Amino acid sequence: MFRRVSGLVLAAVLAVSACGSGEETATPAAGAPAAAATVFAAASLTETFTELGKAFEAAHPGTTVKFNFGSSATLATQITQGAPADVFAAASPATMKTVTDAGLAANPTVFVKNKLQIAVPPDNPAKIESLKDLTDPKVKVALCAEQVPCGAAAVKALDAAGLKVTPVTLEQDVKATLTKVELGEVDAALVYQTDVIASAGKVTGIPFPEADQAINDYPIAPLSKAPASDLARQFVELVLSPQGKDVLTKAGFQAP
Repeated sequence: MFRRVSGLVLAAVLAVSACGSGEETATPAAGAPAAAATVFAAASLTETFTELGKAFEAAHPGTTVKFNFGSSATLATQITQGAPADVFAAASPATMKTVTDAGLAANPTVFVKNKLQIAVPPDNPAKIESLKDLTDPKVKVALCAEQVPCGAAAVKALDAAGLKVTPVTLEQDVKATLTKVELGEVDAALVYQTDVIASAGKVTGIPFPEADQAINDYPIAPLSKAPASDLARQFVELVLSPQGKDVLTKAGFQAP
């Protein structure tokens, strides 16, 4: 009888051990990402959001932040077409509206503002000094396409000045527009002042007064169908926090 009971106890112990072993096998390996947040953000946020992404990962060990930077208009279209994303940070309310109108985000918060500068090569070969200089047909100018926020801002600024500029190229986001100046393919471009700062001396920025009439608000929101809704909310909180504001203002963004 004793041997039979002992055998039953041993079997039970082995069964428990087997269950325990199975649970250990299912545990993620050390260092494996526990979760990931995907952030769609305007191209002009590349440097600042990359920095904030690293800070977020440091504060949430095992979590990764993946970014999709590009034209806000393109990103909005991707989101409405079902691209998986957790957060959307746009360079204009109009592009955010595309997403909120589709019911994919609610109550976006404006977290920074940005305005344009004229970007020229460091030696400024065309001797650009003002917005009016861009109207010279001999000056090669790059602009963002009108449907993207930096292009819409350029149109507002030029309208405010009563000027017409014929660009040699229209680019799909501000980084592509800036690259044209960095490569010496154009004499000037209208880009955000933050992109001039981020170029680290590859271009020179020329302020102009009409830029004050074409300032862009940047809204951010967690997406309603976010696969990682908690991380989405926490990332937005970081952007809105004093730490986030410090990173953004140091890069040249203005407080809302």
